[in-house]
Amino acid sequence: METTMGGKQKMPKIAKVNNKAPAPIQITAEQLLREAKERQLENVPPPPKRKITDPQELEEYKLRKRKFYEDALRKNRASIQNWIRYAAFEDNMKEIQRARSVYERGIDVAHRNIPLWLKYAEMEMRNRQINHARNIWDRAVTILPRANQLWYKYVYMEEMLGNVAGCRQVFERWMEWEPDEQAWQSYINFELRYKEIERARQIYERFVYIHPDVKNWIKYGKFEEKFGYVVKSRSVFERGVEFYGDDHLEATLFVGFAKFEERQKEYERARVIYKYAIDRIDKVLAEDLFKAYTIFEKKFGNRSGIENVIVNKRKFQYEEEVKSNPHNYDAWFDYLRLAEEDGSEESTREVYERAIANIPPVCEKRRWKRYIYLWINYALYEELEAKDMDRARQVYSSCLDVIPHKKFTFAKVWIMFAHFEIRQNNLLAARKILGVSIGKCPKDKLFRNYIELELQLREFDRCRMLYEKFLEFGPDNCSTWWRFAELESLLGDTDRARAIYEIAVAQPRLDMPEVLWKSYIDFELDQDERIRARKLFERLLERTQHIKVWMSFAAFEATQETPDGNERARAIYKQANSKLQTSGSKEERLVLLEAWKVFEEKRGNVDQQSCVGRLWPKRVKKRKKVTTTTGVDAGWEEYYDYIFPEEEQEQPNLKLLAMAKQWKTSKNDESSSDESSEEGDSPES
Repeated sequence: METTMGGKQKMPKIAKVNNKAPAPIQITAEQLLREAKERQLENVPPPPKRKITDPQELEEYKLRKRKFYEDALRKNRASIQNWIRYAAFEDNMKEIQRARSVYERGIDVAHRNIPLWLKYAEMEMRNRQINHARNIWDRAVTILPRANQLWYKYVYMEEMLGNVAGCRQVFERWMEWEPDEQAWQSYINFELRYKEIERARQIYERFVYIHPDVKNWIKYGKFEEKFGYVVKSRSVFERGVEFYGDDHLEATLFVGFAKFEERQKEYERARVIYKYAIDRIDKVLAEDLFKAYTIFEKKFGNRSGIENVIVNKRKFQYEEEVKSNPHNYDAWFDYLRLAEEDGSEESTREVYERAIANIPPVCEKRRWKRYIYLWINYALYEELEAKDMDRARQVYSSCLDVIPHKKFTFAKVWIMFAHFEIRQNNLLAARKILGVSIGKCPKDKLFRNYIELELQLREFDRCRMLYEKFLEFGPDNCSTWWRFAELESLLGDTDRARAIYEIAVAQPRLDMPEVLWKSYIDFELDQDERIRARKLFERLLERTQHIKVWMSFAAFEATQETPDGNERARAIYKQANSKLQTSGSKEERLVLLEAWKVFEEKRGNVDQQSCVGRLWPKRVKKRKKVTTTTGVDAGWEEYYDYIFPEEEQEQPNLKLLAMAKQWKTSKNDESSSDESSEEGDSPES
């Protein structure tokens, strides 16, 4: 507070806060302290090292540290680290009794904390207080019998002290709690280290019944085998098979049993074990068993035995797949391939008949595509493998009877059937098949293959008839028209080919007219009829003003490297430029100018090149407003526009027209406001 001249106190000015709303980001005191710690704004130097030489000073140091630890425990009694640090300090000071007192106090707080027990016992062992350590381990495992770490440390200490009997006693106490498999294995390894084979066997006897896993039975059998007890090892495996019974047979146990017999060179025993297991175990779960049996037969069996094992295994797998899903045609293909490799014609035919009997339930072509290949493979098998031509013909006929031709068909089947008849030197039947196909279900592929067949036979009259039928079926197919004209051209009848082209271009609807016109023009060029080709270009330009047509026309005229040809090409470029100028297609016009520029650089002089250069547009960056499909404003988008010279000349006029329109609207607004004011004054007058 300030004091005035008169001795009165003056209140300080209080800053006026305009915005009293809370800040969007609140900062707490904890956050400020954490940031200060992270940024290390206050670098506290480490305390200096002290060297204590006086006993009184040492006592003061101990008193101060004890006070610090007691205060820490008073603040946070549940923190185990505080107890451990306090006890470690007392241990370093050689105050064992005090350290024990601290650990005992900590155990009273958290008697289920394993690290606290471990540190306590390790301190006693470090100070060679063995009985104290035993007492601590005994208390720990009594309170926490499921903590395996405490048991491991306990038995390790006893074994390191050479107290084998005491270690065995601890193990026995541990095994009463039925711990996990690793604990049992540690007990067994302990007995084996002291050559106590019989004790280890007794432990295994208890182990396999407490943890009845297959791998444990196999370990037990290998243990007996390792020490030369072959009869006992075989007995262990037999007891394991009896233990699981017929309802819960395990393939892994039989594989281990068979491998044991194999190591003892009892191959017949091993084979009997494999066959016994294959007959009784579910085949879905016996994949490893089949694999092991196959390897065994490859080592010690003959070739037929190996093949039978593999074939039977795969057959069973495929049977399971097709039973679960009869319309899984990929499984049928694998099954048929296996049956064909087996070599039995009757069994192969039986599988084929079962496969083709599974007709797709839906009349959709995409559902039938895989199914139809079953019929095709069946027919090829009868023709190529079984050499039964009559049966192959019957398969093709049955396949065509199954297909619903009114909804869809498969041209591949018709064509393969016709080719089959040709291979049998039955041309009449092949023609009949293809004729029926284009009568029932005409398709482009069927027509083309029939025409190709007649071309190979040099039956050109039949080809003409087929092309006429093909064009009646699809008059909009341009490839058919130009292939028909190409045939006539190859036969030397140019007038007929030209007539076909004329009929084709006169069609009201075509799928690819540009291909047809190009073929027609190329035909005239091949006949060296440049005048006709020029007229075709002109007729095409009457129908379309596409940039590619103009450029092709100009390139055609430029092929004649004469002054007249150059002038005609240049005239075409000018005409195209004027047409595209009216159409407003700037990109196409730019492409045309680029082609024209290249042409003038090769054929023209400087004036002609400068004439093209004057038509060149300017590239300008512009912005346009973008809206989404829902009509929401999405901002502005930049794009490049081309301004041609004639547009630059029209631009001032456009500005003048815009200003005139703005002036007219402002005048209309003023006149309307004057009329409204007059109407408002008339009632008062």
